[in-house]
Amino acid sequence: MYFINKNSKTPLHIQVYEEIKKEIIHNLKVGDKLQSIRKVATIYNLSKTSVESAYSQLIAEGFIDSYPQKGYFVTDTNYENFKNETKLPIGKEKTKEEFLYDFHPARLEKESFPLKTWKRIFNKAIDESINFSTYRDAQGEYGLRDEIAKYLIESRGVKCTANQIIICNGFGDSMELIIRLLNKTHNTLAIEHPGYYVTRKIFEANNYKIKKIPVDKSGIDLKELKKSNAKLVYLTPSHQYPTGVTIPISNRLKLLEWAKQNDALIIEDDYDSELTYDNRPIPSMQGLDKFGRVIYVGTFAKSLSPAIRVSYLVAPSILLKEFNEVFESRVCLFTQKTLEKFMKEGHWDRQLRKMRTLNKKKYLLMKKYLEINLGDTMMIVNQGGGLSIHINPTVPFDWDKLKVLAVKNKIKLHYAKEKSGGEWEALMMGFGGLKEEEIEPSINLFSQIWHKCLRD
Repeated sequence: MYFINKNSKTPLHIQVYEEIKKEIIHNLKVGDKLQSIRKVATIYNLSKTSVESAYSQLIAEGFIDSYPQKGYFVTDTNYENFKNETKLPIGKEKTKEEFLYDFHPARLEKESFPLKTWKRIFNKAIDESINFSTYRDAQGEYGLRDEIAKYLIESRGVKCTANQIIICNGFGDSMELIIRLLNKTHNTLAIEHPGYYVTRKIFEANNYKIKKIPVDKSGIDLKELKKSNAKLVYLTPSHQYPTGVTIPISNRLKLLEWAKQNDALIIEDDYDSELTYDNRPIPSMQGLDKFGRVIYVGTFAKSLSPAIRVSYLVAPSILLKEFNEVFESRVCLFTQKTLEKFMKEGHWDRQLRKMRTLNKKKYLLMKKYLEINLGDTMMIVNQGGGLSIHINPTVPFDWDKLKVLAVKNKIKLHYAKEKSGGEWEALMMGFGGLKEEEIEPSINLFSQIWHKCLRD
C-alpha cells in the first residue's frame, strides 16, 4: 500500500516514485513483477502520466526493467547496502546478493562517495541560521545556483549566470519541467536514434509525438532533422548515448543555425561530460549558442551520487520569462545548502579529480582485460568516457545463449538494445560500480561465457 498525499507540495509522480522505491528496497526481490501503470493509476486515483513518469525514473535508476508485452520487473540494484541502514519489516529476511558481478553502465562504487565530508558539511548547514518561515526560491537556492554557474563557465564553457540556473530533482524531473515550460508551444520532440530511451518515454508519457532521427559518425543526421519539421530536439552532443560519437564543431554550428532559422530549441544533455579519459572534455554546445536556443541539462549523478537527486537546467532567457510563481522549489533545502558548501569549499573539484583518476584506472583495466580475454572476437564500439565500454562480437554470436549463461553464472549484463530504442545492440560493460580488484576476475569469468556463445 502506497501513501500518496495529494495535498503535499511534492509532485505526485515523485511521491509514487519514492513509495515504489521503498517497497523495492525493503519488501521485493529481483524478478518480482510490479503492478501495471494502469492498475496503480486506478487504485490511487492518479493520472496515467504521473505513474508513467515514476516508472520511467525507476527504470532510469536501474530499480526496474521494462519488458514489452510482459510488464515491469525488479532488477538487481545492490540495494542490500540500503537495507543495512534500515530495519526490515517483521517477517522479512534479508535476501542474498543475486549476482557476483554487475556490469551496470551507470553505477558508482559505494566507497567513492565522500560520506564523512558530506556529513560534516550537512551538520554545518543545519546549524546555520536558515529562515524556515518563508517559501524558498522556486529556481533553487541562489548560493547553489551561483556555484553551479561558476563550475559550468570554467569547466564546460557554458555561458550563463546564476539567474539562468534552475535546480531540479534528478534527470526525470528536469525533463518534466521542460515539458511544463514548453507543452503549450511544442508537441513534437526529435530525438537521436538510437538514443536515450528514458527521455523518449517521459515525453511520450506527456503525449508528445516522437520523431526518431538517425545517428551517424557525426551525430544526429541534420538532413533528417530538417525533414522532421520538429521545433524541439534532444541531443547528447559531447558523448552520444549509446554510440559514443561526438558532434563536430561544424555540425554544432549548423544545428544552432537550424534552431535560429526555425524558431526551434535544443535540449543539450551533458550527462557524463566530466568523465573523459582519452581526451580533454569537449566544451558544451551551449557555449557556442548566440541565439538563446539551447537548454542545457546536467546532473551530479555520475561523479558524486545519483542518490542525492540533484540536477539542473541552464535556461535561455526566453524560457525564464515563462518560469513564474507557479513553480516551486524542487529539491530539499538541506541538500541544496550542503551541496552549495561542498562546492564552495572546493570539495566538488577534489571529488571530480578523484573520480576521473579512479575511473580512468578502471577504464584502462577493463579495456586491457577485455582485449586480452576476448581478442579479435570482439570490437569496442564506444569508449573513452562515462562509466562503461560498449562491445560487440566480430564473429557469429548467440546472444540468447549469452543471456542464459550470464544469469546461470551470476553475472548481470546490460544490453544497449533494451536501453536505446530496441535496434542498436551492444554489451554495455560498466566498470564504475566495480572495485579495481574485481575487474580482472569479473572479466575472466565473463570471457568464459562469451567464448561459449561463439558460433562455428
